[in-house]
Amino acid sequence: MNLTILNQLACSTCATAFEHASGDQDAAGWAILFMLVVIVPMLTVIGFFIFRIARREKAAFDPQYQDNFES
Repeated sequence: MNLTILNQLACSTCATAFEHASGDQDAAGWAILFMLVVIVPMLTVIGFFIFRIARREKAAFDPQYQDNFES
């Protein structure tokens, strides 16, 4: 695994640990990579579906149910 890529993605605490990494500390790099591979696509999918639901709701909105906020 290329540790220079993980240095760019990691926070400063983890990045300094990668510079002095031995075989035992390589697990932190794999953990960060795993979190990026799982969490970022999951948040992307959730955002996509929220946008899709909002767009469908706007297309099927009936104006008679709109609130009138006149003062």
